[in-house]
Amino acid sequence: MEKMIDTSTIGQLLTKQRSFFMRGETLSYSFRRSALLRLRQVLRAHEADMLTALKQDLGKSAFEAYVTENSMICTELEYTLKKLHSWMKPRRVSTPLASFPARSYIYREPYGLTLLIAPWNYPFQLVFIPLISAIAAGNCVICKPSEYAPHCAILIEKIIQESCATEHVAVVQGNAQLSSELLEQRFDYIFFTGSVEVGRLVAQAAARHLTPVTLELGGKSPCIVDETADLKQSARRIIWGKLLNAGQTCVAPDYVLVPQHLREALLAEMRQQIIQMYSTEPLSCAYYPRIVNSKHFHRLLGLLEQADIAWGGGYDEAALKLEPTLVRAEWEDATMQEEIFGPILPVLGYENLEAQLQHLKELPRPLACYIFSSEQQSQEHILHSLSFGGGCVNDTIMHLLSKQLPFGGVGSSGQGAYHGEYGFNTFSHHKSIVKRSMHLDVPLRYPPFNKDWRKIKPFL
Repeated sequence: MEKMIDTSTIGQLLTKQRSFFMRGETLSYSFRRSALLRLRQVLRAHEADMLTALKQDLGKSAFEAYVTENSMICTELEYTLKKLHSWMKPRRVSTPLASFPARSYIYREPYGLTLLIAPWNYPFQLVFIPLISAIAAGNCVICKPSEYAPHCAILIEKIIQESCATEHVAVVQGNAQLSSELLEQRFDYIFFTGSVEVGRLVAQAAARHLTPVTLELGGKSPCIVDETADLKQSARRIIWGKLLNAGQTCVAPDYVLVPQHLREALLAEMRQQIIQMYSTEPLSCAYYPRIVNSKHFHRLLGLLEQADIAWGGGYDEAALKLEPTLVRAEWEDATMQEEIFGPILPVLGYENLEAQLQHLKELPRPLACYIFSSEQQSQEHILHSLSFGGGCVNDTIMHLLSKQLPFGGVGSSGQGAYHGEYGFNTFSHHKSIVKRSMHLDVPLRYPPFNKDWRKIKPFL
């Protein structure tokens, strides 16, 4: 699949896009709307192809693929088309009395040339949702899909070629070396989704050109279950969130904290939920996804070498499938030292919730956190005690679905946010403008200054 392009070709593509942007082609509402409508038309035409590619690269069932990829792209696109005209209008804000008579506005203008580097785990969604925002905001875009999902990457390029002119949106294919070469170039904005380690490299590269950047990363997202939680319902929703895409989800519950005396009961409920969802033989389940490649598959097996497995642990190396695996874990275990990104769920028991919250505060801030509790006071206490990107109370993953909520991390789990208007804002420079009248000019600000200037302090 790899069609490596050299540095000179990248430079030519950048020059072409920058020239197109400088002509002001992308600034009008009609251009942006037309581009989004064409993209919608082509995406609809390739809906079945997208499901097929996801099956080939990740073993996703048609239902899971549609719900977590096609549907989310569609709703983002429809919402953006509905709101685009209002988002593009200058937004009037209040004006200080010292500027009277005047009006103040915020103009949102495109940055220009944007680089979008996407991962393999949700290969369509994590290209097209930020791309929709970038187009809506009036930018030109170069997309670099992941080479780890090759069938999806080829289809992404085909969809974009059929819907967008190359000088507006282009796709480049290749490995990590190509990403490095792209990052050597000067872009006006960089949007990266991927690992924390690579995110650091992206930030360093962006800093060389003082390029603003959004980093959508990851981390070990905790799931906290307290004494009052409904264990059966909690287990069902935790297992659902954990096993989407075989755990290869940046906001998947990475581990569970539960009162020590309830750990075995919760494990029993989780086992039952796995069986109900995927049968007693998950490796034979047609709609249970696989691990993306051999490298990640063997990394996951390595995490289980010394683990206290409560259920699961079986695997099919030829099919790159690993059973949903529940682990009785402690903080020092291998499963607790890195983001798992697979169908392994460590469950830790605790005696004192406050001690656990204090420990969590000392860890890197995660992309998500999930709280299961029947008491509002407990829910609010945990929410105010911990810093994290976003999350749910008594559910998992579902905060991603709302276009009214920003999606993004904090600290080492990322910077910046998108979805809905937050995405439009991410890809827009906010330009502050004061428009003054020429009919009245208060002389107080001009030299020579009045000796009694302190009298005007209340008006400043």
